[in-house]
Amino acid sequence: MGKVKYVLLDCDNTLCQSERLAFEACADLTNEVMKAHKIDAQYTAASLLEDFVGFNFRGMLKGLQQKHNFTLSDEELEKYVGMELDRVTAKLREKAVECPGVTEQLEWTKSQGYPMSVVSTSAKSRVVASLEKCNLDRFFPKEHVYSAATSLDPPSSKPDPKIYNYACEQLGVKNADCITVEDSKSGATAAMRANIPCIAYVGIYGLEEGKEKEDQMAKLLTEQCKCVAVMRDWKEFPDIIKKIESS
Repeated sequence: MGKVKYVLLDCDNTLCQSERLAFEACADLTNEVMKAHKIDAQYTAASLLEDFVGFNFRGMLKGLQQKHNFTLSDEELEKYVGMELDRVTAKLREKAVECPGVTEQLEWTKSQGYPMSVVSTSAKSRVVASLEKCNLDRFFPKEHVYSAATSLDPPSSKPDPKIYNYACEQLGVKNADCITVEDSKSGATAAMRANIPCIAYVGIYGLEEGKEKEDQMAKLLTEQCKCVAVMRDWKEFPDIIKKIESS
């Protein structure tokens, strides 16, 4: 593809180990929603992750309504989205850590002259809280942090490619001239639909769930989402970039 013009990066479980923390924070709220609508279902962080990894809470609530056949009013939806954001942001500000090796590779990316941006499903305030806690905000001006939940009107969620299309438009770069890194099926699908070459970061699964899950996700993201490379450790990033540029 030649020289990469822009490096676009997902945040949750790609730059920062934040996904499980976020789902822990919203599990209780999800159960409050279920109880309020007399739905006989209880969720844990693990069960929410199984069904909704890569989705923001708005997208999750839409999925829950379909799964359990109930309806939230627009007012209720906005109330719960706001409550979840407050709870999750507080937890990430306290406990988020970077994915192993991220700082070193972002330093390398910066030294090589590649401009970088964050393109996330999550609300911007939540993303910024994670970046600040992990000391990664120095790599990304806040105006180059794009959120499907916050930057778009109306809000969206990956696998919808709108946030990628919007980010590229704002950055003044063609989609096909960028690369991105994603850890989830929804994120990698959004990149595929936006025609942006995607690197599948699966090392987080090995850290949190074991080698078998890491291998499963590598297979899924390459076969179903057409990721151009698999990254099991961030130290592989420079070689992957070089291989993509020479392809």
